[in-house]
Amino acid sequence: MEEPAAGGVLRRFTWEEIGQRSGRGPAPQERWLVIERKVYDISRFCRRHPGGSRVISHYAGQDATDPFIAFHLDKTLVRKYMSPLLIGELAPDQPSFEPSKNKKLVEDFRELRATVEKMGLLNPNRTFFILYLCHILVLDIAAWLTIWYFGASTVPFLFSALLLGTVQAQAGWLQHDFGHLSVFSKSKWNHWVHKFVIGHLKGAPASWWNHLHFQHHAKPNCFRKDPDVNMHPLFFALGKTLSVELGVQKKKFMPYNHQHKYFFIIGPPALVPLYFQWYIFYFVIQRKQWVDLAWMLSFYIRFFLTYLPLLGVKGILGLHLLVRFIESNWFVWITQMNHIPMHIDYDKNVDWFSTQLQATCNVHQSLFNDWFSGHLNFQIEHHLFPTMPRHNYWKVAPLVKSLCAKHGIEYQCKPLLTAFADIVHSLKDSGELWLDAYLHK
Repeated sequence: MEEPAAGGVLRRFTWEEIGQRSGRGPAPQERWLVIERKVYDISRFCRRHPGGSRVISHYAGQDATDPFIAFHLDKTLVRKYMSPLLIGELAPDQPSFEPSKNKKLVEDFRELRATVEKMGLLNPNRTFFILYLCHILVLDIAAWLTIWYFGASTVPFLFSALLLGTVQAQAGWLQHDFGHLSVFSKSKWNHWVHKFVIGHLKGAPASWWNHLHFQHHAKPNCFRKDPDVNMHPLFFALGKTLSVELGVQKKKFMPYNHQHKYFFIIGPPALVPLYFQWYIFYFVIQRKQWVDLAWMLSFYIRFFLTYLPLLGVKGILGLHLLVRFIESNWFVWITQMNHIPMHIDYDKNVDWFSTQLQATCNVHQSLFNDWFSGHLNFQIEHHLFPTMPRHNYWKVAPLVKSLCAKHGIEYQCKPLLTAFADIVHSLKDSGELWLDAYLHK
């Protein structure tokens, strides 16, 4: 690890030197990053980073000022932990971020960020989240009362499954709020409630969600950095550039020209208990996340104790499978509509604003769309300001649109059903690009 110069004078570096410390290449490799012109060596610290080693390493060799500001609530506290990592600063003749980035756009976005903070749009309305949690609990209780009162015949069984599937989907959006530190002013309070919501209400581990989801936000749709596009190339050929590359390399793990058809088979049902539900248990045990495991077990214990006397073993297993099927379809269509049709490529290290806008799109606002998607119909605003409480997305949207118009950046917003259809259309298009490259290039 590099050490600061003697006498308290910080060493000075150029962007060329920093870019060479990206961690890529034969091990061991140094990892440096820049925050507010200060240079930090994260080569060892990345393994202890609370958000995970990968998310911080994705910015090795780059300026990380905007993601640092976007992801952390108590920046003063975080800077104290960063002090031992400080090895220098940018030389006076060096710009504050890589020369390849749009200087005016970076400055305008940071001005927008300051405006958002002054407007109080990062401050949560806790009544909103309390009522949201209550509506989930009411649906959960109603599902049990339906079978208890009407019996386990087909109609009440299916209605109860629909209610429980809704509970799982809505609890998924709520845990997302706590995971992004959007509800409380203290990170640890958000983390505590996050474990309860995702663990006890959904049966999933908070540590697993943190490990994957923050990487997605740091580098959305960047192949080998965003785990949400890791289905390329094993299952799907994603994005125009990557699909053509795959075809030129004559790689064919699946018949990608038919992926828009088999997507319905392996995409929306992805969370059904065949692989995913077992993998998350393996994840927490392998990483010794015993608190997460305890919360997960509390979900299954509660579920079986409350429904086993009413349904028996076969009935409760069937109910669980049906609920997971409903949840999985709901989750996959909502989460993929904002990203799969957008630009997917390797990390080009563009500015924060452009990174998020090229990888995300919005869906029209309505009371139903807001509820159905957990306000992820405002995916652009969510990605730009990940700690912003979701009830404020609509307030910042006009400011984001204005900045897009100023810099000639497309702000995509579409109807809900169009967004669903675009998933299939984009898969069809990228599959055809792959086939053409595979056969003719």
